[in-house]
Amino acid sequence: MDRRGFLGGCLVLPVALAAGRARAESGPLIKIIFPFAAGGGGDTLCRAIAQEIAPTLDRTVIVENRTGADGLLGIRAVKGASPDGSTVLVTTGPTMYLLPMVETTPSFDTAKDFVPVSLLARFEFAVVVGKGIDAKDWSSFVAEIKANPDKAVFGVPSNGTIPHFTGSKLEKVLGIKMTRVAYRGSAPIITDLIGGHIPFGIVTLSDAIPQHQAGGVRILAVSSAERSPFLPDVPTLKQCGIDLVADGWYGMWLPAGASPDFARQLSDAVAKAMAKPDVKERLMKIGLIPVGSTPEGLTKELADDVALWGSIVKETGYKITN
Repeated sequence: MDRRGFLGGCLVLPVALAAGRARAESGPLIKIIFPFAAGGGGDTLCRAIAQEIAPTLDRTVIVENRTGADGLLGIRAVKGASPDGSTVLVTTGPTMYLLPMVETTPSFDTAKDFVPVSLLARFEFAVVVGKGIDAKDWSSFVAEIKANPDKAVFGVPSNGTIPHFTGSKLEKVLGIKMTRVAYRGSAPIITDLIGGHIPFGIVTLSDAIPQHQAGGVRILAVSSAERSPFLPDVPTLKQCGIDLVADGWYGMWLPAGASPDFARQLSDAVAKAMAKPDVKERLMKIGLIPVGSTPEGLTKELADDVALWGSIVKETGYKITN
């Protein structure tokens, strides 16, 4: 999961000017802060949500890309915002639970500093090999890297991410010493896999599918609990004998002190948006699986992942100085 690229400026979503003024008069403008760059899957998700919830909430909704410091600038902006319902955070789940785990001095406490709204959508990761690996399936892949230590080298979109710690888990379970190479996003890993510059990588599934289908790389396993709807012929890590589910997801939060009633109203509006067939189709095309949940559902998702990854991260001893 890439904190830099997981999937600037402000964009007022396409609504009629008169309607926008009417909504602005009926309640404060809602600003969705997305702490990563425009153009990726998460940004598309934010803009789809904003467009759908504006009429439901009878408000003007805009999206602002507040980038920097691996997502921290946007998170801090919402943490310090007024809890009047005018500022909302949308970011990846791993950003909200991994950053506090790996920072020497945590910048925020997700449970104390934010009010949960909704689990928005899931995305998957994949173990992908390039032309430097001959194996066509998981068991032969494991045998190949065990027999050839120089091939036990893998790329991840960034350090301190789900792919990073998934690699640590594989290293422990398989009993193979591996070398991790951190990139800036999944795309350059795919390029190096095609060129034979790195044997394998752990990347966002949606980034790997086009070249998998074109024959440039091979996806050997996906990280989800069940087989991916995008590649139903590819096994999960669990089916390969690795007891790990390593999904990524996007969630929505309000600043601490926000009204629980408004959080639920916002959650209901998001769930309604995620259930629309055209929204589902739009998000599935970019590798996102729409969810939409209650605030309690988001709280549980976060707690489950903290429990899952806490021990894995601790075992690695990985920390960043902030």
